[in-house]
Amino acid sequence: MTLAEAAAQADQLAQSGSERELATLRQQWDDELEAAVRSADYRERAIAYRAIGQFRYRQKLELLRRGLDDDSPAVRGASLLSIELLSRGNPGVVNSVRALLHTLSTSDPNNAVRRLAVVCLRHGSPQRETIVLLGGIADDEDQDGELRNAARAAAADLRKRAAARQ
Repeated sequence: MTLAEAAAQADQLAQSGSERELATLRQQWDDELEAAVRSADYRERAIAYRAIGQFRYRQKLELLRRGLDDDSPAVRGASLLSIELLSRGNPGVVNSVRALLHTLSTSDPNNAVRRLAVVCLRHGSPQRETIVLLGGIADDEDQDGELRNAARAAAADLRKRAAARQ
């Protein structure tokens, strides 16, 4: 079995609530995952960073943070996919990397990475600076249309959650 196959299996276990089996699988693949994130091959790194989310490794957030700084857009994207998955129902994940997500959403050279960063921000706490940043992206006609739409939707969702808090 490959790391990608084990990660897919871990995702299925997590979705079905099989925590004990998931923990066993995590333990079996921990060393290989750690080695893969240090690979010289960006494809192996991307698989490993994506696997962090599939394995629901919340304790590897610092590792995901490193993935956000990787030279490869595939690795940055895989890290963002894991952050998005781990942040569902847990805004602390996004809040811990919010500054990096702001930077990626506004200045990453890859539009797909920028959109993924915006999607991740949607799962964080509704902080004013994030809402303003997303509104600015949504209103900037020089930006990619899909990025603008994602920013508009994320800003609206965060505004709604902020209003519900008051």
